Amino acid sequence: HIFFGERWYGFDDATYTAARLLEILSRSKNPSAVLDALPTNFNTPELNVPCAEGEPRRVVQRLQETAEFPGAREVVTIDGVRVEYDDGFGLIRGSNTTPVLVLRFEGHTPEALHRIEAAMMAALRAVKPDATFAAAAH
Repeated sequence: HIFFGERWYGFDDATYTAARLLEILSRSKNPSAVLDALPTNFNTPELNVPCAEGEPRRVVQRLQETAEFPGAREVVTIDGVRVEYDDGFGLIRGSNTTPVLVLRFEGHTPEALHRIEAAMMAALRAVKPDATFAAAAH
């Protein structure tokens, strides 16, 4: 989601987002150069780890209490565990609607993505050894 807070009340809307992007690109003599200058990131789709009812909260709590992430710039424990690295991030949180853990990983390079995903999965498997995941069904 992209939320806009200026020019109107805060909202998110795909059509408005597209219009704002066109507005930004129209200010440049070379819109392709503007887009080409944006950083490229590599990421996983949303991954789900099936759990028993109530288990996601317990797993996240154990991760928050015990997991260590050497080399992390910051570990944020609001609504899960989000580990920030200089070259990407990893996220493990409990779904608000179904008994699954939701995982996302992103890196500035394919190598960073692989390293971050491996570190996060190692931490997860330390507290939930039977963790297996698949892409979300949406």
